[in-house]
Amino acid sequence: MFDFPKQAELNRLLPKSKVYEFAKPTRAVRDRFVRQIGEIVWKYKLAPETVNLPARQGISEIQVFGICLKTRELTGTALRPVLLTIDKAIPSPIFYQLTFGDRVKFTAAYKRPSDAELAKSVVEGYYFETPWQPVATALPPLPVALDLAGLYEQMLRRLLPVPARPGESLRDHVERVNQIHAKETECRRLNARLRRELQFNRKVEINAALRIRQTELARLQQV
Repeated sequence: MFDFPKQAELNRLLPKSKVYEFAKPTRAVRDRFVRQIGEIVWKYKLAPETVNLPARQGISEIQVFGICLKTRELTGTALRPVLLTIDKAIPSPIFYQLTFGDRVKFTAAYKRPSDAELAKSVVEGYYFETPWQPVATALPPLPVALDLAGLYEQMLRRLLPVPARPGESLRDHVERVNQIHAKETECRRLNARLRRELQFNRKVEINAALRIRQTELARLQQV
């Protein structure tokens, strides 16, 4: 994702027990931690004292956690309960560096201060991620920003699968991506129903609904 500055490096082991203490996960989620996750390492802290950028809009720190996976397939939806538990335990935005063997990928969800209670954070939508790549891949430096809120916005937008529209805020951009995910899911379900349906009249109805969803999806994907 980025070549983070040396002065922001921590490389401190984060015990799972600390996550449990603050997030209070269910037994099922704890079992996922045991089955899916090896070590959790607090790799970098991007803060005013480490990247020389002021806090703004409720963002005073950005964390980068390294997670060693026990299987390469545990990403996306399968890993969400574990990542969401860590995000609940720590109020600042977190980017995750997932490793399995000699491969690495980065993932994060949009995390913002709660509208109702600024001391709390809200995690919205999906965990967006990069493709797997070799650990030794050369990475670009951090984007240039005026403050930590601007840095967070640029970092997260790099993970979003569609580009921003002119003047589109980060929150609106993330919401549009979430809507795209939802429409894609609807299209897949309708396609599956269309393949299974034997009655001609029902096929016509499903196909009409599918075309509507595809039009809505194309509109959301326009930049």
